Amino acid sequence: MYRAPVDEIAFTLKHVCGLTELQDQPRHGDLSNDLVDAILNEAGRFAAERIAPLNAVADSHGTPFTDGKVATPPGWRDLYHAWIEGGWNGLSGAPDAGGQGLPQMLSAAALEMWNSGSMAFAIGPTLTMGAIEAIEKHASQDLKDKYLGKLVSGEWMGTMNLTEPQAGSDLNALKARAERNDDGTYRISGQKIYITYGDHDLTDNIVHLVLARLPDAPAGTKGISLFLVPKFLVNDDGSLGARNDVRVAGVEHKMGIHGSPTCTMIYGDDGGATGWLIGEENRGLACMFTMMNNARLAVGIQGLGVAERAYQDALAYALDRKQGRAPGETGEGMSPIARHSDIKRMLLAMKSRTQVARAICFACAHAMDMAEAVEDADTAGFWRARASFLTPIAKALSTDFGVEVASLGIQIHGGMGYIEETGAAQHLRDARIAPIYEGTNGIQSIDLVMRKLPLSGGDHVRGFLTELKSVADEVKASNQPGFGGAGEALSAAIDDLESATTYMLTAQADGRIADALCGATPYLRLAGLTLGGVLLARGALRSADEPSRLLAERTLLARNFCETTLRETTGLKADILGSAEAIQLFDPEALAS
Repeated sequence: MYRAPVDEIAFTLKHVCGLTELQDQPRHGDLSNDLVDAILNEAGRFAAERIAPLNAVADSHGTPFTDGKVATPPGWRDLYHAWIEGGWNGLSGAPDAGGQGLPQMLSAAALEMWNSGSMAFAIGPTLTMGAIEAIEKHASQDLKDKYLGKLVSGEWMGTMNLTEPQAGSDLNALKARAERNDDGTYRISGQKIYITYGDHDLTDNIVHLVLARLPDAPAGTKGISLFLVPKFLVNDDGSLGARNDVRVAGVEHKMGIHGSPTCTMIYGDDGGATGWLIGEENRGLACMFTMMNNARLAVGIQGLGVAERAYQDALAYALDRKQGRAPGETGEGMSPIARHSDIKRMLLAMKSRTQVARAICFACAHAMDMAEAVEDADTAGFWRARASFLTPIAKALSTDFGVEVASLGIQIHGGMGYIEETGAAQHLRDARIAPIYEGTNGIQSIDLVMRKLPLSGGDHVRGFLTELKSVADEVKASNQPGFGGAGEALSAAIDDLESATTYMLTAQADGRIADALCGATPYLRLAGLTLGGVLLARGALRSADEPSRLLAERTLLARNFCETTLRETTGLKADILGSAEAIQLFDPEALAS
């Protein structure tokens, strides 16, 4: 039974990740703590009472595809309409389009709880939110007037159409075509695959955002345009018109998220689907990245949400399941396995990884909010750079942790974890896609190393390191009991990150790009673990006024993470600095010959 960790979420928002700083900005001056608490409590209630009970139902039922139509799992349509009636779809939408204009931090917190309830359900509305932002920032006023209100309300849903059979992560290979019509519209034709919620029975219309090439477009990603292509054309009065020339050709049979329809879409069977340009011709990728950057954070939150659900299930099982006798215990009968040292170790690892993912995702959302809220241009630029820097870390580390935590959950369940009826296996199956889609975690690592580290000539990451050091110094100077060796472990990890950062920046400056790329994935994990340890320590430091139980729990969590998981940084630094030559000498083709 899932229980939303509302108190922990609220504490992380307010005391670890800077919500109070955001509340001080004029744009969010009316965002009171009472309002924040009310939203979190209601989102948690909806997740626990309405979404979570349907998670296993959706997993077993899937999304049948019959006679060209996709059916969602039993109860899904009623759930979705209860969702939009509660106003959740417009949480961060623009007020002039019917949204509530609330910050991304609150949206991120709610998304965590909804993904804990069911990742397969939450991903659909998440994509709609991304479509809303792309249209808000780049579409013409006519398109906004016609589509935005019904997307914000949730009456219609949105999708993102990038991937093609020959074009996955490399959009240079994209072949979908767009041809100009005399009336200013475009004819779209081609095939898209892996389209989440590409078709379903939740809403009467679906608004697809589709990447395609014009006949005279330049080669590569500089020749990609973005188009709005509705499932049903929309009349001038807002009513639905004729069916557009787009259809779903099939639904994928997947390892997990079975309640989420993953579709193959065909555009242009009958001359071309009618589409409208978003932004400028051949500038579609810039428009789509508005949607993708937020989607990457949202996927990180998926990893967080599944991790929290897996931890709760494993903890409940460990407290209930009795096996053997724990060391030091006397009397008759067996001990709950939660008292055995190895189970304690795994539960602590699950709990600390989940909290690290939460803090990093919320910190990323805070940076996005601050970039929009502050009035000073230089300060806004700083926060945009920070959001850009944190996004690949939030996406990759949180989704890796989602898989790790879900796997530990199965281990704690033992043989019962391998049996579907406990639900532990579903968490791992669901979590496994998150490190892959919205840009694989390897791509996130390349993005971090090749694009984000060199920001401002490396000055931004150097400032980031200085911030981390200040928290480590605060821990070491603190007389707060229970930190153990956390302060020293933090300083050692920050030193490892600083050395690895210098190596990466130097390698790029010297033109040794392959060397930098060989260390990109361990570098991202090194940066994420170090930031995670700092954020856990900050939470413990800010708990002085909390009840003694919570103070002790947060301090212990920070100490355990720093004394165990954070020790990985030594090996990660060695990997970054020393593995490039062997990797480059490796010839996969020779093995296949």
